[in-house]
Formats: sequence, C-alpha cells, structure tokens
Amino acid sequence: MADYSLADVAKRAVEEYVRSGKHLPVPLPVPPELNRRAGAFVCLKKRGELRGCIGTIEPARDTLLHEVMQNAVSAAVEDPRFYPVRAEELEELEYSVDVLEAPELAASLDELDPKVYGVIVESGRKRGVLLPNLD
Repeated sequence: MADYSLADVAKRAVEEYVRSGKHLPVPLPVPPELNRRAGAFVCLKKRGELRGCIGTIEPARDTLLHEVMQNAVSAAVEDPRFYPVRAEELEELEYSVDVLEAPELAASLDELDPKVYGVIVESGRKRGVLLPNLD
C-alpha cells in the first residue's frame, strides 16, 4: 500500500472486505501523517448518488489510517439506509474521506459557514454532524 491517498485506502479496504469478507490489514509502519488520531467520515457514491456514509466525530481507533479503513468498510456494509455493497458494484463506486479536526465552540451563528466548516449539534446524549460542502 505505497499510495496513502485516504480515498484510495478506503477503496482498497472496501474491495478486500466485499470480495473476501476479511479486513485489510493495517500496513506497518503507518506513515507519520496518518499515525495520528482523528475522527473521519467515509462516503461512497454510485453514479453520483450516496451509497453509504459512516464516520466518527471523535477518533475510535489508534491511527487515522485504521479509522478510515474501518469506517470505509462500515459505510459499505453497515449503513442502515442501504443494502450492503455487492462485488459487482465495486467498479462504480467513488470514495470521499473527510477528516475531522478537534471541535471548536462557535461564538455565534455567524461563524457557522456550512461550506467551510462542519457543524456538530448536541442535545442531551444525542449528537449529529453536518459535514462541510467542499465540492
């Protein structure tokens, strides 16, 4: 896994899991830029339409690389809005990865530009996220 584009890592993880039922091993050593902890969302699209999207607001794994690999597989086979990705769909999928930095409190609603920043909304124990529109 010499190419460490996060979208490519997500693609490789999904393809391995869908074809074999096994998780792609995390390559060692982990490149320094991916050896940090961060939340990440992985979204899959098929013909421009969402096909799956799963992520973590806060990191759940030891490295960003592992976070992306696991979230990619989850987006492909565990997103409850969609049926699991099948092998015959793999060539049609496009992958995007959003890495979340540590959240910061906004001083006012004027600071919340959804085209630039993601927004975390909390109410009691419930929490949701709106990812930035970076297209």
